Amino acid sequence: MKQEYDYIVVGAGSAGCAVAGRLADSKVGTVALLECGGSDFNRAITIPIGFASTVPKAGPFNYGYVTEPQPALNGRRGYQPRGRGLGGTSSINGMIYIRGVASDYDRWAAAGCEGWGWGDVLPYFKRAECNERLGGSAEDALHGGQGPLHVVDTRSTNPFDRRFLQAAECAGLRYNADFNGPEQEGVGFYQRTQRDGERWNAARAYLHRGNPQSVNGGRDNLDVLTNSQVLRVLFAGKRAVGVVVTRDGQEYTIRARREIILSGGTFGSAQLLMVSGVGPAAHLRSHGIAVVHDAPGVGQNLQEHPNVKLQQRVFSTDLYAASLRGGIRLLGEWRRYKRERFGMFASNIAETGAFFKTDPALSDPDIQLHFSTTLNDPAARRLHGYSLNVCVLRPHTRGQVLLASPDARTAPVIDQNLMADARDMDTMLAGLRVARRILDQSPLARLGATAHNHAALRFDGTDDEAARAFIRKYTDIVFHPVGTCRMGGDSASVVDPQLRVRGVEGLRVADASVMPDLIGGNTNAPSIMIGEKAADLVGGSDRPQGQALASVWTSAHGQAGTPGGATGRPVPVTTNA
Repeated sequence: MKQEYDYIVVGAGSAGCAVAGRLADSKVGTVALLECGGSDFNRAITIPIGFASTVPKAGPFNYGYVTEPQPALNGRRGYQPRGRGLGGTSSINGMIYIRGVASDYDRWAAAGCEGWGWGDVLPYFKRAECNERLGGSAEDALHGGQGPLHVVDTRSTNPFDRRFLQAAECAGLRYNADFNGPEQEGVGFYQRTQRDGERWNAARAYLHRGNPQSVNGGRDNLDVLTNSQVLRVLFAGKRAVGVVVTRDGQEYTIRARREIILSGGTFGSAQLLMVSGVGPAAHLRSHGIAVVHDAPGVGQNLQEHPNVKLQQRVFSTDLYAASLRGGIRLLGEWRRYKRERFGMFASNIAETGAFFKTDPALSDPDIQLHFSTTLNDPAARRLHGYSLNVCVLRPHTRGQVLLASPDARTAPVIDQNLMADARDMDTMLAGLRVARRILDQSPLARLGATAHNHAALRFDGTDDEAARAFIRKYTDIVFHPVGTCRMGGDSASVVDPQLRVRGVEGLRVADASVMPDLIGGNTNAPSIMIGEKAADLVGGSDRPQGQALASVWTSAHGQAGTPGGATGRPVPVTTNA
C-alpha cells in the first residue's frame, strides 16, 4: 500500500467509481479508491435475479442497516439495505435506470446549486450512458450511446408484466416507451443497467472497463484498495490531508497531495464527516470527538421515498416463489439463462411500472409504481403472487443520521421520520386509490387473484381511517436515501455547488448525500451523474461537449408505440374515478 496519492476517493459505490475512474482517465494524477467491502466478482451480483439473495439480509455485499422506530408507522423499525463492496448499492439494487425530470434539477439550481440545472446535468447523464437503443451511435437529444454505463431493454417476457400494462391503460394511463424521454408520465417497461443479461454495476462501468480480471481496468495511476475501512479524515488545521485506514487488521495513514473525495453514500459520508470532526458540534462532543468545524447540517435533511405494496396471491410459475413447482420452473430457466442470458434469471422482478399525477394541476408526476412478479413478503416465500408498489416521489418529511459511536465501523443512527408530514399520507392514499383501480381492471382481475394484505380495503373514500391505518402498518421504503450532506449556495449547506465541504479545505463529497431534494424516481442514475460531474469539478475540466438543452425535455421527440395493440391515448389520471 502506497502512503501518498494525489487524490483519495473514499467509497467505491455508484458515484465513487465514476469519480475515481474518470479522474484516472483524465491523467490529472494518482488516485486511490478505498472500499471497505470486497470484490464484486460474484454470481450473486452479476446474475440479475441474484439481488433477491443479497438485499433481504446483511452480509458481505449489504450493510443491512435498521432504522430507529418510526412514530408515524406505529413505532416500527425499518430495514435499510446499502451496498458493500465494489459498485456499492449498484451491485445489489433493482438496476432500474431513471433520471427524474428536468424540473427536479432546475429546482436544485433555483435553490442555490448553480451549475446543477437540467441543462447542466444532461450532458453528464449522456456521457455516462450507453443506451442500446442508439445502436452504438454517440448520442441523440436525450441519450448517450457510447458511455461506460450500459442501459438496456428487458430480456424477460413475463406475461404478467404485459397484463399489468394493459390493466394500467384500462385505468387511464397512457403507454410510455421511455420514462427518460420527453415526458415521464405513463406506464411502460423500465430500462435497466445490464449488458448481455448480466448486471452492469458502476464498478464494471468505471473500474474494470468490462474486464473481470482487472480491478482497475489496467490503469497504472489508479489503485483500487478493497477491504480498506476508512476510520477518519486527518486534518492539518482546517485542511484535509489524509485518511486513517484499517486493512488486514493493521492501521495505516494515507496522505492526499491534492484532495480527498468522500463517496460513502448518504449514511457513510455523513458519518465519516462527523467522526472526523465536521458536524454538529454538541453532538460530536457528546461522543468525545474534537470539533474541526461546527457544521450543523451534516446528517440532517435525510429523505427517502415511502412505499406501500398492494399484494395479490395467484398461482402461476411465471411468478417467483419458493414452491416445488416454482423451483422446477426455475431449474429450466437456469438452463435457459446459461444458454441465452435471457428469461427469469435476467429479470429484476420489477420490469414494468408507471408515473402519474394524483392531481391534474401538478406539473410533474408525484407517484411512481413498480410492478413486481412476486409477493415481496418474506413470510410468504412459498406463495405465488404479484405486488404493486406505490411510491411517493417528493415527500415533505425530513429525517436525520446521527452517530451511535465515534467509531466509523459502528452503524450510524438512522431516523427517516417517514410519513410524519400529513401531506405525505394524503399523497400515498391518493396513489393507492389509482393503484387499486389498476388491479381491478380486467387484464389482471380476470385471473382471480386474492388480496394478500389489503382484502377489506377499497381506498375509495368510504373508510379513509382504515386506509390510513393500513398505510401506517405497511409503509416501508424503496431504498433511495439522499440529502445528509446537502448541497447549496447558502452558508448552512454542507457542501457548495462545487461539492467542497464548507469550513474546511481539500475535502469534497460526491454521492447521493449532496442532493438537496429527492428526484422523481430511482436514484442510482443521478448518483452516477453526480460522480461524473464531480470528476470534472475536481480535475478542473469543462462540461462535456454536446448540447445542454434545458428545453429538450418538452420538445417533440416522436410518439411512443403501445403494446399488444393498446391505444396509448393520453388520458388524464386523477383520483376521482
